Amino acid sequence: MKILMVCLGNICRSPLAEGIMQHLANKQNLNWHIDSAGTGDWHIGEGPDRRSVRVARDNGIDISRQVCRLFRTSDFDTFDQILVMDRNNLSNILAMARNEDDRKKVSLLLIDQIVPDPYHDDRQFKPVFRLIEEGCRAFIAKYK
Repeated sequence: MKILMVCLGNICRSPLAEGIMQHLANKQNLNWHIDSAGTGDWHIGEGPDRRSVRVARDNGIDISRQVCRLFRTSDFDTFDQILVMDRNNLSNILAMARNEDDRKKVSLLLIDQIVPDPYHDDRQFKPVFRLIEEGCRAFIAKYK
């Protein structure tokens, strides 16, 4: 399965989601490919936010080599599932969908709630990590 994680800038939440999902999938010997992207272009080519790198490392996951990129329409062709962090991301990605098949691939990671953006509050990175981990575990339980 190929899964794309999406947030706004691709520096906080979606890099964490990529790292967590890939880590959990690997532990279960799932042959899944995980990537991440953003809906905004401010950080293209940069690495993840240092706070995301730190909280991931503190939990045994290395996301330091990821590179931020922008979501592109061709991602609908490449990925089986596109998991977004909040309703704005959801609206932005659905607006780029070309057809119903594209739209069916897109959903919130946490199904009925959002993953809040921790960018402006250092204290939110650990709780955001836990929320994403919970969402990833639930996704794997459903699709493995």
